[in-house]
Amino acid sequence: MNKPLIISDTNVKSLKIKKQIIKIFNKERIKRSDIIIVIGGDGFMLQTLKKNKKSKKSFYGINSGNYGFLMNKFSGKLIVKNLSRAKKVNISPLEMSVNSNNNLRKSIAINEISILRQSRQAANLSIKNNKKNIIKKLVSDGVLVSTPAGSTAYNLSVNGPILNLNSKKISIAPISAFRPRRWAGKIVSDKSKVIIKNLNPKKRPISAVADNVEVRNAKKIVVKVQTKIKFNLLYDKNTSLQKKIKLEQLRKEIN
Repeated sequence: MNKPLIISDTNVKSLKIKKQIIKIFNKERIKRSDIIIVIGGDGFMLQTLKKNKKSKKSFYGINSGNYGFLMNKFSGKLIVKNLSRAKKVNISPLEMSVNSNNNLRKSIAINEISILRQSRQAANLSIKNNKKNIIKKLVSDGVLVSTPAGSTAYNLSVNGPILNLNSKKISIAPISAFRPRRWAGKIVSDKSKVIIKNLNPKKRPISAVADNVEVRNAKKIVVKVQTKIKFNLLYDKNTSLQKKIKLEQLRKEIN
């Protein structure tokens, strides 16, 4: 019987966990071969998902990094049971299309698209949802467009809202808004096409970043949910992604 594929980061902790899992799998039968086990931190998981975006398999993350929001906690005693009982969550990434110096580049982001000032001067941006203005002129360090799965990451750090995984929404949150100073952002439907334009590209250049892929000197960025791509993530019963997001919502309310 085929065994799950194991993809591991190259740090010492990840390789040690991989060695333990291989040893366990050599002794016990694994009923599911439709799983890719990813050992690392959140960044490594994002990188692995992007590399395998055409895969129909499910991804079970094991944390060997710091926080590991997208990952499960490793237990050598329970790994076989956890894999057999893991619950599936489907998420779709954002896709950004960036016009930059007459070039068009596309990239996907599982957490967020970050629009960031490229110089010491604040960015001047206009933001639309399809043809409807969200804000005609935002003077800020930038803006984030975040998925529900990514709403507890960089988005939360800039005081963006935490979105439920099944909310069918995306968040638009300013980074250090200067004008209008009190603009708190916008929550829009996941069917939206968010269009962000640089109003002064020569004097105030900006970068567009999809998770960790950067396009510099961006003039126009179109962001939408790419529904043609679906990632199947697996979680242990007590550490589901929904539960982690809910805990972050409660933590924010207490703070």
